[in-house]
Amino acid sequence: MPKMKTHRGAAKRFRKSGSGKIRFQKQNKRHILTKMSSKRKRQLRVSGELKKADRKRVEQMVPYL
Repeated sequence: MPKMKTHRGAAKRFRKSGSGKIRFQKQNKRHILTKMSSKRKRQLRVSGELKKADRKRVEQMVPYL
């Protein structure tokens, strides 16, 4: 059986933590940050954790994560 192909877009957005949870970087922190409050920018620094419902779909897209 051939190797499964990785969805390259998903591979760049998700990574696995030490405990096996899937982490991602939060959105809206690229540009036009001057109008955003310092509190909001600080909250966006923290990486998010994928919900259980979405985990199966991401693991199919990135089988070798």
